[in-house]
Amino acid sequence: MSRIGKQPVAIPSGVDVKIENGKIIAKKGNLTQEVEFGNRVNVSIEDNKIVFSPVGEDKQSKAFWGTYRALTNNAIEGLTKGFEKKLEINGVGYRAAVKGKELELQLGFSHPILYPIPEGIQISVEKNIITIKGHDKQKVGQVAAEIRSFRPPEPYKGKGVKYVDEVIIRKAGKTAKK
Repeated sequence: MSRIGKQPVAIPSGVDVKIENGKIIAKKGNLTQEVEFGNRVNVSIEDNKIVFSPVGEDKQSKAFWGTYRALTNNAIEGLTKGFEKKLEINGVGYRAAVKGKELELQLGFSHPILYPIPEGIQISVEKNIITIKGHDKQKVGQVAAEIRSFRPPEPYKGKGVKYVDEVIIRKAGKTAKK
């Protein structure tokens, strides 16, 4: 049994939810989130809550039961609160700046890296902290991972782009022979 799937998703005020053609469509103002669910899960709206139940008793249906409930919860949470990831840049001469619809990163290469900011994502830079905000959890995480991948942190000096709450385990360098 899925403990997550059993819990209904509350629909906050101001969010309109419809179930059409195997999709849950949530709207708040001009923001829209869609979650497709397959034929392994039954979805219904009862008492201002979205209730999920598996179609069969097989393992696959139970797995999808919790997955679709979590995806729907993330979609509704994104519409109401939004999601945010913060990246920290460490290194001498490493900089970031937002220029128009692009993020310019100087990460020790011979050229600056221009990263186009996707639709629905806001990026702001303050000193050495890059803040990524958006209403789609998957997209916010993907953008953060792509920016981090340009110069992942290295274990000797800790230079690179890392998540703010990420801990880099440092290694000792070479020791001189005596």
